[in-house]
Amino acid sequence: MNRKDTKVLLLPCSGIGKVHGLIGREAVYQAVAQLGPVADTMCLALVVSGDEDAVDAIRRHDCITIDGCPKLCSRKNLELAGGRISQSIRVVDVFKEHKGVRPGTATELTDGGRQIAATLAQRLVDKVESLLAAEKGAQK
Repeated sequence: MNRKDTKVLLLPCSGIGKVHGLIGREAVYQAVAQLGPVADTMCLALVVSGDEDAVDAIRRHDCITIDGCPKLCSRKNLELAGGRISQSIRVVDVFKEHKGVRPGTATELTDGGRQIAATLAQRLVDKVESLLAAEKGAQK
């Protein structure tokens, strides 16, 4: 990860075994690819295990957490580690906008699941751009 250029970290929950987690991770990968060097992601397990570089990164950069279930593991673990949480998003809230869609399984998304991920990815891009614009405005 090139932390020199990175401004915002997107941290999805691990969500292993659940379609909500897969959608969250896919959305983060799409958003990071679209945003380029101003955004990045990392494995939440690094933060949870106390990896020094990971903990330092979440304390230095604005973070957006993406949680697949009501346990809010990403948000809670970043809070415990002293991360700079600028936004917190729940995948289930995006699901509500796609009623009746069958998203797929924990290992494979349907076209509907990919659409939910794309909606969430765009929301992440918008949030990152908004954070960066506010930061730029504050620097003037």
